[in-house]
Formats: sequence, structure tokens, C-alpha cells
Amino acid sequence: MVRLLKRGPSLDKPTQGRERMCEISGRPAQSLILEGAGGNEENKIFRSHGANMGCPIDGQQIGWALDRSPSNAPKSRLGKGGRDGMPSDMELMKERFAKLLLGEDMSGGGKGVSSALALSNAITNLAASVFGEQWRLEPMSAERKARWHREIDWLLSVTDHIVEFVPSQQTSKDGSHMEIMVTQQRKDLLMNIPALRKLDAMLIGYLDNFKDQKEFWYVSRDADESEKGNAKRKDDKWWLPTVKVPPDGLSEVSKRWLLFQKDSVNQVLKAAMAINAQVLMEMEVPEVYIESLPKNGRSSLGDAIYKSITVEVFDPEEFLASMDLSTEHKVLDLKNRIEASIIIWKRKMHNKDGKSSWGSAVSLEKREQFEERAETILHLIKQRFPGIPQSALDISKIQYNRDVGQSILECYSRVLESLAFTVMSRIEDVLYADSVARDPSHKDSNRKHTLLSDSDTTGTVKKLDPKEELEKLKEAPTSMTLSDFMGWHFDPDAEAGNKDSGNLNNLEKLKKHPTIGAKKFSYIEKLEILGGLRSPTARH
Repeated sequence: MVRLLKRGPSLDKPTQGRERMCEISGRPAQSLILEGAGGNEENKIFRSHGANMGCPIDGQQIGWALDRSPSNAPKSRLGKGGRDGMPSDMELMKERFAKLLLGEDMSGGGKGVSSALALSNAITNLAASVFGEQWRLEPMSAERKARWHREIDWLLSVTDHIVEFVPSQQTSKDGSHMEIMVTQQRKDLLMNIPALRKLDAMLIGYLDNFKDQKEFWYVSRDADESEKGNAKRKDDKWWLPTVKVPPDGLSEVSKRWLLFQKDSVNQVLKAAMAINAQVLMEMEVPEVYIESLPKNGRSSLGDAIYKSITVEVFDPEEFLASMDLSTEHKVLDLKNRIEASIIIWKRKMHNKDGKSSWGSAVSLEKREQFEERAETILHLIKQRFPGIPQSALDISKIQYNRDVGQSILECYSRVLESLAFTVMSRIEDVLYADSVARDPSHKDSNRKHTLLSDSDTTGTVKKLDPKEELEKLKEAPTSMTLSDFMGWHFDPDAEAGNKDSGNLNNLEKLKKHPTIGAKKFSYIEKLEILGGLRSPTARH
């Protein structure tokens, strides 16, 4: 079984000369992407979720797949109307929406996927094409940025026409008031689409902030080992370039600026994860998934895990510490087992009359306690491993969901979550290279990505709330370039009660533009002031 849609690191993986085919639980091929050299749209052929077209594999190659000479290559129907022979925006938009209307079944035989899944696939493919090779901390090219803005606007425009009736007051000519029903964009879309657009703009802005930095650079993955030095990659992302920093490491102000950027991106990541989790939670669990589940939680979890969860005194931290989570596959397997047991226990609580085959001799109170413990473990896994692939439950919900609005929200938040995780990972690569340059003994340390902060180490697990995470973004200082960071001015009166607090809330005391009569500090004084601006240590 090959995973359908992958979070985080999925956008990092190389696309040159690869074929990706995604299947769900033994079903026929659901998505196929044939990619040639480079990341251009012209070199890619997308076929998603049941489109019934000829496929140049399995020994059934069609003619053009065997002979790729220019004379035998298929001619694009969109090769007219644009500059330099390229299709115009209108022609591209027609092609995109034609695929959506056909459900990606280009034969027109009515065997395509639902509109919800077609839109989800379209947004996923667009994000993979635009962000798939964001391997460095550098601004996106103007061409890629323009393409993303243009085509995501096309796909999101569907949400403008998903409406609901709401009461409104109408005043007649004689001054009397009458209550009428008017249409308004559906509430969940009205709240979340603007929020996701803001997260989108913030992430692209964070990448733009790296245009002026000159303290770190990249060495090609094909370079000699001597050029890569001590900071060469030792994880599974062999295709990423190696980060190089000066022999003595980054300057103090550059390092603190990177930590500030990382914390800003981390907040965007948490907001996108919260929205995505909320949308997935509101989606119905498909009957196909329910039918595949065992009849009780013990069978789903296994005896060892079941006994660990059902003990009298339960500690989620100790439980995770006792589990083997050394690989992505093992983390995903545990997540799948936990989610399946939660669904089983919830269904048994709803069928507590005992007439259903889901009934059990375990008391309702005990089952509710087990379900709460499993939920706690699941939240911890999501926070500690934000880049793991989607679970079997998530994939099933996405595939069988028929609500177009929910599909767009889920997919848009997911690709932003993946981009945020990618940017944060690239920042951590630079910080890792800096730590190795300062102390070569750190080169064997693991690079661990987590959402846990100092406030999360109190033993309580807090579920991410979309409204709360978005409010934190409003309170956070505006992202800035390295030159802006070095040009900050500080209010000394505000520092008196907050010296050495080590909290990022101190950033609100820093002003990008000096006020009248503000004291100017020297470069050394700025470094001393910035000494309290440490990113939470648990995130590094």
C-alpha cells in the first residue's frame, strides 16, 4: 500500500525522472504523475483517482510513450493564443475547470471522481508543482509566485458560490421592516478561507525575508565531500543541498534572527494544523473504513499497547517513551492503531444498548476513559511528529468526502502545513550547520522537529484550537528581514520589568521604526538586548 497524500517532507522529495502511483487499501491505481526532467508543468502528466486513460506502463505502452521524439509527441490543444506559443491564462483556466467538471475522466464516460476529490487533487498537484523543489531558504521566483497566486485563486473561487441562507432585515418604501432570507458564503468557509489566505501570504513573506542574507550558503548535493564539510546530511533527505556557514558559525544577531523566523513559521504551522484537524474531525467517517475495523479496541491496538492504555495509573509521556518510534513507519502505524481504537470505542458508546454487534461487557465509564487516553496520545503524536504522512482514517475521509467546501479547506490547509514544515526544516538545517561549526561533536546529533514548547512540558496535553492559534498570529510581531532585525530600536522603560525574561513576548517592546526621542543603541548593546529573545529550547 502506497500512501496517497503525504504531509511535510512530501514536498521536499525530488521529482526528476520519477513515477508516483498512489493506491488505497488494494484499490486500483488512484493517482499517477509522470514527471520528466525539471519541475515545469510541460514535463508533467497528471492522472488522478480513477481517470480511465491509457497508461504508459504495465506493458501496455501507447505509441507516444515509446517514441518521445518531437514529431510523435502529442500536440497541446492550448498552444495558441499566448505569447511565445504558450497558452494564455484564459486557456489554462478552461483546461483546469474542464478537468474538474469531467472528474478527471478525460474520456467523458462519466467514470470520473467526485467534484470534491477532483478539487482536492487539483490543489495538491498545484502545490507539489510550485513548492516541490523549495530546497533552500530563498525567495520564490516571480514566475512561480505569480503562478501560485493565479491558479490557487481560480480553484478557491469555487468557495464564493457555496452559500447558505441567513436572515436579514429589509426596509420597504413606507418605512416598515421585513425579515427576509439572503444568501451568504457558508460560515465555515467565511471564517477559514481568509485565515488560510493570510497564512499563505505570511509563509511566502517569510521566504522573501531571506533575500538579503549572506551568512550561509548552499553546496550542491553532487559536490565533493570536502566541500560539504562536517554539516553534510546524514538523514534520508539525500537530495537536499548541504548548508555551509562561516568557520566560526553564524553571527549572534543572525542566529537570533533565524530563531525568530523559525518561531514565526512554527506559529503558522500550528495554525494550519489546527484548521486541518478541525476540518478532518468534522468530516464523516466513511462506511468503508468502519467495515474494515476489527470488533474491539484490543484487536486494533494489540495486547501490549492495550494493556499500557488500560492500566489504573496512566501517563501518556511514559507510554510514548516505552514505544519504538524510531522510524516514520512505526509512528504512522501507532497513529493508525490509536485512531482505529478511538472510532471503535466511540461507536460502542453510541451503541450502549447492547443490541449491536459492537456491544461489549466493558462499562461505559471505562470505555470513555480509554477513549480519552487514546485521544491524548494522538494529540501528542501529532505535536511531536508534525511531518508524518496522513493516517488511513484521514486518507479515507478525503477520498470518500462529498462536501466540496470541506475538501477545499482540508487540502488548502494541508498544503500550507506542508510548506510551513518545509520552511521550518530548512531553518533547522541552517541552525544545525551553525551548531556543528561551533562544536563539531554535534554532527552526530539528530534533527528533531516538534511543536512542543516550554509551556507544553507541564504534563498536560493541549489540543490546538484554530481561533486561539490565529489570535497568536495577530499578536505576533511583523516578520522582518535581517537588516530590519539589526535596525530595531528598543524602549528602555519597557525593559525594566522584563529583563532576562527569555520570552518572545518581549518582541512587542521592539519597534521597527524609532519614536521621537528614542535612544539609539550601539551594535553591542543591541546584542545584549536581544539576549533575552530565545526561541523555546524544547523546539530545538
